[in-house]
Amino acid sequence: MANHSQFGFQDASSPIMEELVEFHDHALMVALAICSLVLYLLTLMLMEKLSSNTVDAQEVELIWTILPAIVLILLALPSLQILYMMDEIDEPDLTLKAIGHQWYWTYEYTDFKDLTFDSYMIPTTDLPLGHFRLLEVDHRVVIPMESPIRIIVTAGDVLHSWAVPTLGVKTDAIPGRLNQTSFITTRPGIFYGQCSEICGANHSYMPIVVESAPLTHF
Repeated sequence: MANHSQFGFQDASSPIMEELVEFHDHALMVALAICSLVLYLLTLMLMEKLSSNTVDAQEVELIWTILPAIVLILLALPSLQILYMMDEIDEPDLTLKAIGHQWYWTYEYTDFKDLTFDSYMIPTTDLPLGHFRLLEVDHRVVIPMESPIRIIVTAGDVLHSWAVPTLGVKTDAIPGRLNQTSFITTRPGIFYGQCSEICGANHSYMPIVVESAPLTHF
């Protein structure tokens, strides 16, 4: 759950989100190194006396051609690795189907017979004391902890997006099309998300609540 004036990401609750946070930090360090080098060179140029001599600097040209290529490789390799990890779905323990509507979610546990329910946001006037405004729902999605979960996402009317930041999941819900992704929760807890597509007037009023519980309690 995000806090007021929070500077960084939410605490990662899935291996994918942990990898995304690490890649974010890695990319920032690369950007910091580039900015530091450019600032140093600019400072050096301003402090040195101007010279009209032109020098054949093939070595310098070779360096500033090869160095950016190395930087791009350092960014591309971990990025591609995470992309492949996010697309990998290997024998899930549970399959969940999420259907976006204006403006609520319908969930189906496809591994169970006739287990379907709608998830609506709890109005502020009916919200219990201590609960989060605009984020709580009347029926939460309950999943087993440390189990591969596959979620199939679609929509019944317009574009929606099923997104839970702390799990590193964001999948578009498109009418007439099935998109799928997978995740694993590494700890028990309640994780909040919202529709991340501008789907209409009540776009910001269709939250997502995922409750992760140990398998013995699921």
